[in-house]
Amino acid sequence: MPGFLILLDPHGRRHAVALDGVTAKVPGLGTFDVARLRASVGRKLSVGGRSFLVLEPTPQDYRAALDREAQTLAPKDLASLLFESDVVPGARVLEAGAGSGALTVALARHVGPGGRVVSYDLREDFLAVARRNVERLGLADRVELRLGDVRAGVPEKDLDAVLLDLPDPWAAVPAAWDALRACGALATFSPNMEQVKETVGAIRGRPFVDLRTVELIEREMEVRDVGVRPSFAALGHTGYLTFARKVLDTF
Repeated sequence: MPGFLILLDPHGRRHAVALDGVTAKVPGLGTFDVARLRASVGRKLSVGGRSFLVLEPTPQDYRAALDREAQTLAPKDLASLLFESDVVPGARVLEAGAGSGALTVALARHVGPGGRVVSYDLREDFLAVARRNVERLGLADRVELRLGDVRAGVPEKDLDAVLLDLPDPWAAVPAAWDALRACGALATFSPNMEQVKETVGAIRGRPFVDLRTVELIEREMEVRDVGVRPSFAALGHTGYLTFARKVLDTF
C-alpha cells in the first residue's frame, strides 16, 4: 500500500490523503479514518454528504505531491529515463543531482523494496527537500541521500544504472563508468545542445556502446463525440536525453 491515497471528487479534483496515522485530516474536506480509506480503494466513499472515489496514486500524483525546491523533470522525460536505463525491481541505481527528488522518487518506486537508490547532490537544502519527499511518500527504506560531488568519484560499484542531471554531466562520465557493472546503463539529462556535445564527447572517450540522444515531444488529445483535437499546444523542449551502456572492450 502506498504512503498516501487520492480522493477523486465528481468534478475531477484530486485530494491527497497521507496514511501515516489512525486518522487523516484533509483541509477543506474533514477527517478520515485511515483504515476505512484503505478498505475502500477503488470504491466510492461518502463523507458529510460528499462522495469521492478512493484511488491509489498514479505516477503523476507522486510527482504532484512533491515539495519543490529545484525544477522537476517532466513525466515524459522520467518515463524515458526509467525505460532506457532498464530500472527494474531489485536494481541498484545511482542518481546525481537530487534536486527536489522527482527522479529519486520515480527510481525508488521502480527498484522496489529489494532495490537501492543512492542520490547525490552538492546542496544540503536540495537534499533536505528530497529527503522530506522520499519519507512522505513511504520510500525511505530504499533510498540513501548523500552530500557529495560524483565528479570526484563514488564508492559504489557494479551498479545497474547511473543517471546524471547535472550542469556538466561530461565531468561525471569517468566516475559513472567506474561505478557501473558491465552493460550497465548511463543516462543524462541536459537542457541545451552544447551540454549534449560535451557529454557525448566524454562518453565516446570511454568504452560505451548504444550511444544515442533524443528529444521528446508530447501532445495530449481531447476526445469528444463530435471529434478529436489537440487539447493544448505540444509540450515541446524540456531537455535532451543521452543514453549509453558500459562495455569492457572495444573493437
